[in-house]
Amino acid sequence: MPATDYQGSSAAAPFASLGRSILSLRRDQTHPVDGSDSVSGHDRELDAFQRHVADLFHELSARDDLLSIAWTRCLLDSFLICLEEFRAVLFVRRCSGPRPAVDRLITDFFERAVKALDVCNAIRDGIEQVRQWGKIVEIAAIALGKDQKVLGEGQLRRAKKAVTDLTITMLDEKDTGSSVFTHRNRSFGRAGHNSGKDHHYQGTGHSRSLSWSVSRSWSAARQLQAIGNNLNAPRGHEVLATNGLSVFVYTMNNVLLFVMWALVAMIPCHDRGLNVHFSIPRSFVWAAPISLLHERITEESKRKDKRNSSGLLKEITQIEKSGRHLLELLDVIQFPMVEEKEMEVRQEAEELAQVCDAIKQGLNPMERQVREVFHRIVRSRTDGLECSVMHS
Repeated sequence: MPATDYQGSSAAAPFASLGRSILSLRRDQTHPVDGSDSVSGHDRELDAFQRHVADLFHELSARDDLLSIAWTRCLLDSFLICLEEFRAVLFVRRCSGPRPAVDRLITDFFERAVKALDVCNAIRDGIEQVRQWGKIVEIAAIALGKDQKVLGEGQLRRAKKAVTDLTITMLDEKDTGSSVFTHRNRSFGRAGHNSGKDHHYQGTGHSRSLSWSVSRSWSAARQLQAIGNNLNAPRGHEVLATNGLSVFVYTMNNVLLFVMWALVAMIPCHDRGLNVHFSIPRSFVWAAPISLLHERITEESKRKDKRNSSGLLKEITQIEKSGRHLLELLDVIQFPMVEEKEMEVRQEAEELAQVCDAIKQGLNPMERQVREVFHRIVRSRTDGLECSVMHS
C-alpha cells in the first residue's frame, strides 16, 4: 500500500498523550512578551508531528500480526510518512536562512540516514534469500499438494529432497550470518542518478554503489550502532537555540534507528546483532509505543525456538517450523502409507503452500517499499544539500 494511502489513517482517532514534550514544558514556562504567535505556531507544528509519530507506532503495536510481511509493510509505510512530513518541515525551516545550530543538526541526521542506505541494500539481499527459500518450499508443497490424488514414493522423494535442500541452505545462512547474495554488492541507485559526493553511480541498469556496496565483512550490528551512536535527547538550551527543530531531528533519528533495527531483526543479513539500546525519555509522546515494540521484538528474539533463527519474520518462522515437521514425517514413512500419516503429510504441505502464497504476494511489494525508503532518504539528503548551497 502506498504511503499516501496509509497516511492519515490514524488522524481521525487522536492518540492519548503519553507524556509532555520538551517544547510543551517550555511553552508552559515561557510566553512571548510581544504577543507574537510564531513560537507557539512552531510548538503546534512540533506537537502535531510527534503525535502523528505516536499514532502510527501505536497502531503498529496494536496489530496482531507483529513481524509478518503485512506488518513490515505497514512499518515501512509509517517510516515513509514520517520522513515525508519531516522533510517538508526541514525544507521550510532550513531554507528560511542560515543557522549554524540547525545546520549541525541536519548534517548529523543525514550522516545517520546515509548509513541506513547500507541497511536497505542488505535487506534487499535478505528479501531475495527469503524469495529463494519460498521457491524451494513450493516444490515440496506442489509434490504433496491436494492436486496429487495419490501420494507415491516419487512425490515423497521429490518433497524430501526439496525440504532437505531448504534445511541445508537455511543452516548455511545461520552459520555464515550472511545471505549468499550479499557479495553481489547491489544498491538501489539508478543510472544517471547521483545523490552527492558520498555515492558514485555507474550508468548501468543495476548501478553499483562503490561507497555503499555491502561486502562480506559488512556488519548489520555495527551499522545499527553507528546509526544510534551519541543519540541523546536535546537539552533545553538546544531546543531554544534551534526553535524546536532539535526535537524534530531527535524524533526522526529515533524513528530511523528503530525501523532499521526492526528490519535487521526480521530479515536475513550479515551479523544480525540486535543489541541496540533504546533509551528514550518518557516525556516524548511517541516513546511508549516505540519502546513497547522494541521490547516485544526483543522478547520474541529470546524465545528458545528463535535464538538461532535466520530472521524473526513470521513467514521465515513458518517455513522453518513446517519444513522441520515435514522432514520428520517423511523420514519415518513406510509404504503402504497409512491414512493417518497421509493426512499429516497433506496438512504440513498445505501449511507450506500457505507460506508460499504469503511470500509470493507480499515480498515484491515489500521490496519496492524498501527501495522507496532508500530513494526517499537520498532525495531528502539532496534537498538538504541544495539548501546549504543556497545559503553558503
